[in-house]
Amino acid sequence: MASHPQSDPIRDLLAQAKTIAVVGLSDNPLRPSHGVCAYMQAQGYKIIPVNPTIAEALGETSYPSLMEVRGKIDLVNIFRRPEFVDEVVDQAIQLKIPAVWMQEEVINDAAAAKARKAGLFVVMDRCILKEHRARFG
Repeated sequence: MASHPQSDPIRDLLAQAKTIAVVGLSDNPLRPSHGVCAYMQAQGYKIIPVNPTIAEALGETSYPSLMEVRGKIDLVNIFRRPEFVDEVVDQAIQLKIPAVWMQEEVINDAAAAKARKAGLFVVMDRCILKEHRARFG
């Protein structure tokens, strides 16, 4: 009897996503968001910084909010405190972005439920770098 590989929606998301908008990306190389996004960029993802306090990060122009980003976004990665997640999720829903990812220690159950209800795929309280590395080496 053949065994069927278990479904891994996070692996599927990371395999399909090409463009990641990163809300709260810092231009400071010592900040976790910078290191995580540098890794993802090195893996071939297009990183779009979303931070109103910086002009650019990782060689990419920064935007003040998701609403100003032009072009297709496959995934929103959130490096903000939980109390700021609602606004990001509202923008992701409005822009019909298929998935939101809240980094480790970013937990907002109400925002996650709202995103899921709107049809978005949600990952919460997980590091995208660690999840990518675990699945793709």
